[in-house]
Amino acid sequence: MLKITKDNFNEEVKSSEKPVLVDFWAAWCGPCKMMGPVINEIAESYPDIKVGKVNIDEEQPLAIEYGISVIPTLIIFKDGKPVRSLTGYHEKDEVARELGL
Repeated sequence: MLKITKDNFNEEVKSSEKPVLVDFWAAWCGPCKMMGPVINEIAESYPDIKVGKVNIDEEQPLAIEYGISVIPTLIIFKDGKPVRSLTGYHEKDEVARELGL
């Protein structure tokens, strides 16, 4: 699981040859804690997808740039661009479907 920051965002997300699932979350967020195991399962189950997390409290500029107003928010990036977004808690199957898996 990647920890994504403003310092590595371009390299890990925008320049990635693989699709990237980015979880915007916060430590104090209950639904984010529920989503954590689902995100881990996706990272383990689908090696063709890069999975990372952005702590919005530590990386506010990224949260602002991507208009994060509800957490958890999952954004799927392909070719460095956001193509889909999910907010709130979702089961693994729903997330996988959105990833096209």
